[in-house]
Amino acid sequence: MTHATSLPSDLHQWVTRHVVGMDTAAVTDASWPRDDSRVWRVRADHGEAFIKLYPSLEKYEREVKGCAHAAWALADTEAPHLLASDPERSAVVLSALPGRVVRGLPLEQTEEQHVHRLAGDLLRRWHDTPEPIDDREHQRIMASVTAQADGAAVPLERLGDQLSPAEQDLVRDAAHDLPDLARPLPLAYRHGDYSPRNWLWDEAAGHHSLIDFEESAPGIAVEDLVWLCGAAWPIRSDLRAAFLTGYGRPLSSTEQRALV
Repeated sequence: MTHATSLPSDLHQWVTRHVVGMDTAAVTDASWPRDDSRVWRVRADHGEAFIKLYPSLEKYEREVKGCAHAAWALADTEAPHLLASDPERSAVVLSALPGRVVRGLPLEQTEEQHVHRLAGDLLRRWHDTPEPIDDREHQRIMASVTAQADGAAVPLERLGDQLSPAEQDLVRDAAHDLPDLARPLPLAYRHGDYSPRNWLWDEAAGHHSLIDFEESAPGIAVEDLVWLCGAAWPIRSDLRAAFLTGYGRPLSSTEQRALV
């Protein structure tokens, strides 16, 4: 879905107070192709910036918190800077980073492995930077895992006879085991959507960076590997090896069982 390339008037007025020398003729729609994504790229005196409107206050607050976490966990050029924020509008202004989104880039195998190794290193530093997780938050995390396990029955009902009895049993067993598997797993501040669509790669500089923190929150660290485990690693074991080399440690047997 695309949106208007010009900013809504009230948003425009707010942005001009925070983006010096904004070129109103150089506003482009940078939204993801989904209904709730509203992102604009703007040009200003200091370079480019991104304006984001969030569909909920929760996502806005997660982005703001994620930017703060990134400032502690990552190098100065590995994540966008929060230039301005407004909870009433659920809007932020973020600095632009060099590079292109990794998803869909035609990378040679060696370069792609290098990008995944850098992504593993970045995520380890992200996870290793602590955020307080109190008992109430821990209970929320475990309740979320239980809810996900309970929700496994829904796709089984929807798929009906598309799965064999053995496949249905496998899903039920996995859902039954998941809460117990999750309890001893390490907790961390998760990115929440750690996949190549949120990685930037500057080929000229050989530089990797990370964007989009609206799903970030305390949780089980290995949850950040779900997309990779499900979509990339089954067909690219070389990328798995490269990523875990960057991450700095192999996954424990319990983490592997929880993922698969």
